[in-house]
Amino acid sequence: MSSTPARPPGLRDRKKAQTRRTIQEQALRLFLAQGYQNTTVEEIAAAADVSHMTFFRHFPTKEAVVESDQYDPLIGRLIEERPPQEDSLTALRHALVQGLKVVYATDKEALLVRTRLILETPALRARTWDNQYETQRLFAEALRARNPDESDLTTRVTAAAALAAVTTALASWVESDGTLDLPALTDEAFHALRP
Repeated sequence: MSSTPARPPGLRDRKKAQTRRTIQEQALRLFLAQGYQNTTVEEIAAAADVSHMTFFRHFPTKEAVVESDQYDPLIGRLIEERPPQEDSLTALRHALVQGLKVVYATDKEALLVRTRLILETPALRARTWDNQYETQRLFAEALRARNPDESDLTTRVTAAAALAAVTTALASWVESDGTLDLPALTDEAFHALRP
């Protein structure tokens, strides 16, 4: 059985992705310069050279500009691809460290800015629980795909522990102003989960 290679995105999809990136980049730049609360959607749209309606086609809220990324699907796929003999926590650790290395190499500054904004902005920090709950569910689903015999509670606890480890590593990384190595911090945080 042969698989057909995925077709590259068309011009329209590439333009949409570029517009989305531009909006997010301009928003982060303005948030750093003016503060999150002092920046309006209209200012972000103007800086990105789009209408405020285009902004809302890409991001439903101002908060979503900071919260939105494509990392969770990448991590979910990496979890499912881990060798079947690995226990769930080990699979999560390797998938997260591998995924963070990719993000770190290509998107380090944006990740640092976004994480700092989330940690330092009460409105964004308050929304973190909802976002983390969705990420935890994604981790648990990926673990279940690897090991359907593991109990639901065990899978969910493992996913929650992994999320706590990576969140704490991210906080430490931001506190170091990005000088520490995030993948290494994440690996160290996972070691703390094993007695």
